Amino acid sequence: MSQSHQDDPAKRARLRWRARRGLLENDLILTRYLDANEESMTDDEVDAFSRLMDLGDNDLMDLLLVRKEPEAAVDLPQVHALLKKLRSA
Repeated sequence: MSQSHQDDPAKRARLRWRARRGLLENDLILTRYLDANEESMTDDEVDAFSRLMDLGDNDLMDLLLVRKEPEAAVDLPQVHALLKKLRSA
């Protein structure tokens, strides 16, 4: 059985590293969210966060600023739930 995100320090460090983005606005939103919530994130939230990190900076910013809604591989319930939290952070 694989370890959950919270049980693996390497996975937690990798998630924080992936949150470093080219656009300062994205970087600030994501880092602020991780600072407040990283230790309590569920595996579903980590999965959603990872999926968002696979997006380009401009696509991510459009989602965070509600210019667009998730499509294709990120149109999942856990992504919508995480975006709601990120948008209100």
